[in-house]
Amino acid sequence: MMGSRLIGSKEALENFQFVTINGRVEFEDIGRISRIAYYYSKAVKAGINLALRGVPLDDAVKELYKIIPYAFYAETAYKQALALVKNNGNKVEVRRRWIACRGNKSDKGNRGIKFHVSEDHVEVKVKDPWGTWIVGRAYFGRKYLPLLRESEDLASRREEGYGAVISFKERPMIHLQIPLWLYLRYLSSPKPPGYGLVAGFDLNSDRLNVVVINRDGGVITTKTFWYSDVTRPGFPKERAKALRLNALSEALNFLSRIGVDYVVFEDLFLVKRRKFTRSKSGNRKVSRFAKKQLLTHGVIKALRLGFNVVLVNPKGTTNSEEHEKVMREKGYDRHTASAYLIALKGLEVIKNNE
Repeated sequence: MMGSRLIGSKEALENFQFVTINGRVEFEDIGRISRIAYYYSKAVKAGINLALRGVPLDDAVKELYKIIPYAFYAETAYKQALALVKNNGNKVEVRRRWIACRGNKSDKGNRGIKFHVSEDHVEVKVKDPWGTWIVGRAYFGRKYLPLLRESEDLASRREEGYGAVISFKERPMIHLQIPLWLYLRYLSSPKPPGYGLVAGFDLNSDRLNVVVINRDGGVITTKTFWYSDVTRPGFPKERAKALRLNALSEALNFLSRIGVDYVVFEDLFLVKRRKFTRSKSGNRKVSRFAKKQLLTHGVIKALRLGFNVVLVNPKGTTNSEEHEKVMREKGYDRHTASAYLIALKGLEVIKNNE
């Protein structure tokens, strides 16, 4: 089969240009790194107020430069503030500290956070606005080192840039944004050709519903992957995330075995706001369920496994006359009916792109 493809809206494709690689990092001077993170986060908070007022980028960078005197940090801070305001309106809280610097191929990858791949680790250098570079040692899985080595080479030749973030949740971590095409070149495991089958996914807080159809729209099989325990009050957030991701992986492996070539998800990048209900327990499930994060994982995992991925507009797949008709005529529950309609929408997109 040819290399896997991703078909979706412009908004979605913009969010899948890069894949984030995470590693643990140890710095020689954690105090100086913490200081940069403090002022960077302070700049983002100030940037939110500027964003709410509609201040242009150049003017905002000049203001934020007074807080963190390095233009590339100030620019990145304001762009992150703009994104936070766009996604959350005026209800934005910044509680954690971090450092981020946007990438650019003309800057040899990144001006503020550099990396160099050694035999068993990655040397990291972070620009200190008030002093010299701060050096650290980052540790990624060995499978990522060849990928990072080529990314470093591309950056040195001004062919690709990379975004970088230093976070401090439990211990210092580094997050490098690598081009998706490069990530897939090193980490894909293409599957054998299937039978042109199409699988629609309906992602939920407590289950994953899948419906497989053929090229005529006929249903081949339906399957539900459950993880209902994760919605219990007090269930560990990270454990819940792991169970959901495992279910997604299990579903994709199953689809690979039965000859599916296309997987279809809702294009959540077209949805601007979460929808809440009158149910307190339902709202708790919605607020704790990072659906877009699960979608991102599913898309990348599917591409790695050699599937073609289609993202479709979710309008009408949950609450519509057609949805009610599918439940009534096929006897499906509402989630299976949604997965079926998502598959049908995907099939239409596939045929239009042939």
